Amino acid sequence: MQNRRIGDVRVSAIGLGGMPMSIEGRPDEDRSIRTIHAALDAGITLIDTADAYHIGADEVGHNETLIARGLASYGGDTSGVLVATKGGHLRPGDGSWTVDGSPDYIKQACEASLKRLGVDAIGLYQHHRPDPTVPYADSIGAVRDLLDAGKIRFAGISNANPEQIRQAREILGGRLVSVQNQFSPAFRSSEPELELCTELDIAFLPWSPLGGIRAAGSLGGAFAEVAGRYGVSPQRVCLAWHLAKSPIAIPIPGASRPETIIDSAAAGTLTLTADDLAVLN
Repeated sequence: MQNRRIGDVRVSAIGLGGMPMSIEGRPDEDRSIRTIHAALDAGITLIDTADAYHIGADEVGHNETLIARGLASYGGDTSGVLVATKGGHLRPGDGSWTVDGSPDYIKQACEASLKRLGVDAIGLYQHHRPDPTVPYADSIGAVRDLLDAGKIRFAGISNANPEQIRQAREILGGRLVSVQNQFSPAFRSSEPELELCTELDIAFLPWSPLGGIRAAGSLGGAFAEVAGRYGVSPQRVCLAWHLAKSPIAIPIPGASRPETIIDSAAAGTLTLTADDLAVLN
């Protein structure tokens, strides 16, 4: 497994996205725990979650609690695992997603995440999504306050455009370590953000790197063609393509089965040729 950098720590080049284990269609808890353990066994040291990864309004933070249980029940050393969570997105329980970027809410959400994860400081805390009713500077200012107070070790943002990336970096005093945006073969509109993060040496964490829960299993075309030459899955080729896009890219494929995250983790050892990349790009 390759390693890449977030802030001043090294993490696995492939992360585990926890979202599929807690939203609609989620598996039973035993399978989810086995998936987390399989990721750790495969050398994954970055796990991404959020307080909004749940279904019912009465189970906010379901995925954070699940990740905490998975780490606590793992037989090996987890001290090198960086858990990244997010605040500012909400699910009221009717299937919709809403936002609240008010400073008070972000700080309250962080305190609740601290308790669910059972830590004194959150490894990486990310502002989940901009709230059009709240000045972006106010939302990021709350994240800065959490960083200054030692509530979080690292600060990141998600679903941000280039202007917001630059603004957040300035507000955080140069301490912005990551940007998490949607990016995949089918969704490349975050290319400017990826290029900016490469320029600024900020980790870029593509979410839904395989195209999303419904599309990941049917990834084909050029990716299937290249996969056939190597005798691996198109999904593994896709993640290796992400890694080749930039040295700061750390894809976080979602998983709810041990076998899928094991396959994803193996992308960290797959090196694509220039000809492969020309076809895939």
